[in-house]
Amino acid sequence: MAALTRAAYAIHEGLDQPPLPVSEDYAPRIARGEVWLAGVDGLIVIETHADHLLVFSIAVRPQAHGTGTGRQLMAFAEERARAGGHAEVRLYTNALWERNISFYKRLGYRETGRRKNPLRQGWILVDMAKSLT
Repeated sequence: MAALTRAAYAIHEGLDQPPLPVSEDYAPRIARGEVWLAGVDGLIVIETHADHLLVFSIAVRPQAHGTGTGRQLMAFAEERARAGGHAEVRLYTNALWERNISFYKRLGYRETGRRKNPLRQGWILVDMAKSLT
């Protein structure tokens, strides 16, 4: 999982610090049932909140880009949200990652705001959400 995440986020090289999912300790998340794998090509980390599901991280091996793995993982998150009675899926991404923002918009996510990243000085986060109703 760590190698997959590092490889997936390597396309964002040049940042002053690694993105949070790269340095994440996944053991507690695995124990809580928040991590889901798509074979060896991808993974998604989903947090359950009272009124929504949050996609904390989605990582797809660069060699698997364009295969639909990312779309499948996002569809999985939406299915989990519906099954849990949640009407919304939320996520956030770095404002510099225009490709990610465009991908999420194509999937029906809308930008809900921008904010400073409290854990990475100088980084701006783009909050996004998709209504499932």
